[in-house]
Amino acid sequence: MNDQAARLRSRLKQQTVKAEAKTIAVASGKGGAGKSTFTINFALQLIKQGKNVLIIDLDIGMGNIDILLGVTPKYSFTDLFESHMTIFDIIERGPLSVSYIAGGSGLASIFSMGDEKFSYFQSEYQQLAKAFDYILFDMGAGVTPDSLKHMIAAEEVILVTTPEPTSLTDAYSLLKHLVREDPDVEVQVLTNRAMNEQSAIHTYERLANAANKFLGKKINHMGAIPDDRHVFDSVLKQVPFTLETPKCKASKSMDVLVNQYLKIPSRKNESFLEKLRRLVQER
Repeated sequence: MNDQAARLRSRLKQQTVKAEAKTIAVASGKGGAGKSTFTINFALQLIKQGKNVLIIDLDIGMGNIDILLGVTPKYSFTDLFESHMTIFDIIERGPLSVSYIAGGSGLASIFSMGDEKFSYFQSEYQQLAKAFDYILFDMGAGVTPDSLKHMIAAEEVILVTTPEPTSLTDAYSLLKHLVREDPDVEVQVLTNRAMNEQSAIHTYERLANAANKFLGKKINHMGAIPDDRHVFDSVLKQVPFTLETPKCKASKSMDVLVNQYLKIPSRKNESFLEKLRRLVQER
């Protein structure tokens, strides 16, 4: 743990002029859309492109990032507050040295803590944001008042859905909550388990048309990951599919998706901490 924390602090010292990490909340309407599997493989592909990436599992009490990575964490997000540890000390490493913080009840703690504890979280996160290029929040499925604030505070939300009608309905329900909280929220739609390109486009268009007609909201099409047996097999093996079978359809699509994503300019107007601070003060 001490070696890991020391390496991250050393990286921070070398990057004093680096811009803050881009924060992305990965969410889905309900479970079963493949949100966590996407988050992990998206992070690994970013790392292959030379990016420093941290995953924070915010699926309270039901986090599974560590399970999907095939690793056993010593600490979780909760230890930041309950054990008075530094944020660097609770970071673990997975395949390709991807950094992650295991799930716990940390998200609820952020919104219920007093000013002193929140100030501690802010100081820790400020250091973290300078040590990474991307911080991915793997949100719990569905929505709670606290998770909604956290998604709104992120620079953008990647909304994962599948072509199934129930998944689309749940995705729209989450989108409705997001837009009600912040009409300007940036949303990228990722269609998972698409049967073909036409299916992926049709899925996005159904959601986009409903968002435009009933919410007056424009959402973006991030892309799609095809339905691929290799993904299911990799989950059983607890090995990310982009590492287990890098030439399968899903891995190739993820590679294309990440390359396209990196070409999109950042739209950051307000930092994650600034927005989170404002939302906490409004509670």
